[in-house]
Order: sequence, then C-alpha cells, then structure tokens
Amino acid sequence: MKRLPPLNALRAFCVAAKHLSFTQASHELFVTQAAVSHQIKLLEEHLGVKLFTRRNRNLFLTEEGQAYFHDMKDIFAHIEDATEKLLARGAKGAITIASPPSFASTWLVPRLSLFSQVYPDIDVRLKAVDFDDGYLTDDMDVAIYYGRGRWSGLLADKLHDEFITPVCSPMLLEHQPLLNSVTDLDKHTLLHDESRNGWRNWLRHYGLTHINVNQGPVFSHSMYVLQAAALGQGVALANTVLAKPELESGRLVCPFPQKIAAKDAFYLVADKLHYESEKVTAFREWMLDLVKRESAFPHNGTTSNNRLDAEIDNV
Repeated sequence: MKRLPPLNALRAFCVAAKHLSFTQASHELFVTQAAVSHQIKLLEEHLGVKLFTRRNRNLFLTEEGQAYFHDMKDIFAHIEDATEKLLARGAKGAITIASPPSFASTWLVPRLSLFSQVYPDIDVRLKAVDFDDGYLTDDMDVAIYYGRGRWSGLLADKLHDEFITPVCSPMLLEHQPLLNSVTDLDKHTLLHDESRNGWRNWLRHYGLTHINVNQGPVFSHSMYVLQAAALGQGVALANTVLAKPELESGRLVCPFPQKIAAKDAFYLVADKLHYESEKVTAFREWMLDLVKRESAFPHNGTTSNNRLDAEIDNV
C-alpha cells in the first residue's frame, strides 16, 4: 500500500486550490509563497500527477487537481472538528452536563456562575434531557439522574436528601375552603406530574382514602407543577430540592408539617472512563462541596418543626 501524502503538503494544496493563488495561500498558512510552491511540488512528485497549471499568469487546477480537491476539501474541516472535541475532554475547554429541565432550571442554572468563577477555563454546556436510562451519549461528560443511584457502568454521587410534602401559594391559605390539615385536601385541586403516583402514594401513607387522586390537571414537568401551585391553581406535592427557591422566596408555603423521605434522589453520574478526568473531577468536587455547604443551612419550609414522619418508596 502506497504511503499517504505528507500532511503539510496536503494542507498547502487545499488552501491553494481554494484561492487559486499561492500568494493568498501563503497568507492564510503564515508561510512564504516559496514554501507553498515547494509543498505543492512535493505533493505532485508523491502522487505522480500535475495538480496546477498556469495560463496567462493565472493559476488553474488541472483535471486531476480538480478531482483531488473535490475529494479532499472537507478533510481538514473534519480534522479541526475532531480536534476541538478532543480538547473539550481535557481540563480546559468545555464540559457538557445533561440534566432534567426541572433540576436544571431550579437548582443548577442559578449556581453555574459560581463554578465559572472557580474554573474560568472550563466552559459549561448544559443539555436538557428527560431520560435517565443508564448510559451517557458521547456528547455528555456528566449527567444528573433521578433514581436509586444504581446504573450499570456509571459511577454515581448522591446530591441531596430529599423530602416530599404538599406546597401551595400563600393566597390559598387566605380564602375558603380552609386548608388547615391534610384532611382538607379533598376540598382543593391536586396538581400532578405525568405519573400521578406521587399523590396516590403520599395520601395512602397517611390513610386518606376519601380523597380523589384522579382529579386535577397533569403537567409534563415538575417545574410546571410548581409554577401552577405558585399561581394559586391548586396544591402540589413537591420535592423539597426543586421547590426550595419558591419556598425561600415565599411564593410557595408548606401548609402542613407532614412530609416523607423519598428513596429516589438526584445523582451526579459519569461513566467510569471519564469519572477521574480533570474537568469532571473539578465539576464533581465543586458540586458536592456546594451541596454539603448548603445542606448545613437547610430551609425548613413547613409551618411546624415536627420530625420526619416516615419513609416511603416510589413517591
């Protein structure tokens, strides 16, 4: 098999063929015109064909040169793209984070500027995803998954201890019907995510069988459920991590002290190949440290300091 042409000669040919000028090629390549001419000569000798011809002091591609340029012109663009992707996997460049939209908008996005202050050489690329099916695509460095922390081939770090509790707008507490206890939920609209399992399991845990869990609007994302609750459209069953900004701002309140610990939680995950890479390690350590510091000053959004009532699966 004949060895490949020298890379510098190929590059000089593609640039010269694009401009049909050795002079302009020399300017783009930051070399002399003589150097471009020398590289073209090397390539023609290697290939055994003439690639350029001159007529009336103008440069033209030969028929062979036109065919070769047609096949080669995108090669260096592909090389540049591949090089950018490779460099992005280093400590500098970019880190791509996949996250559910609800977690991204309520927790991650408001804090990303803090990461950029500490690591200004790492650009963050945030990708919203609605799945956590246990693998990362090639364009993802890390991801936020919601579950039990067990995904084959991935290493996972738990982010928060999470609790499930009803939340509503404070406006809802100022008008009839009253919302003094959990038994009053039967007089109010329940807001659901697509599964509806949250309210069903939560009410079953407290023995509230008289409340119709099939009533109330359904939303595709948790952030929409919380937004509807903040607008006074009903009572939502909230994950305290996702609801924290609204609880701290006062747009949402917890009308009851009852809450249960969720077995599922948000995890930061990465595949084993990239888990110890510099940029993934930097992001992981920053995020876990931030979660730890924030957890030292938790926001108790309830109207009472009652201790945790119980744990329940699949809420």
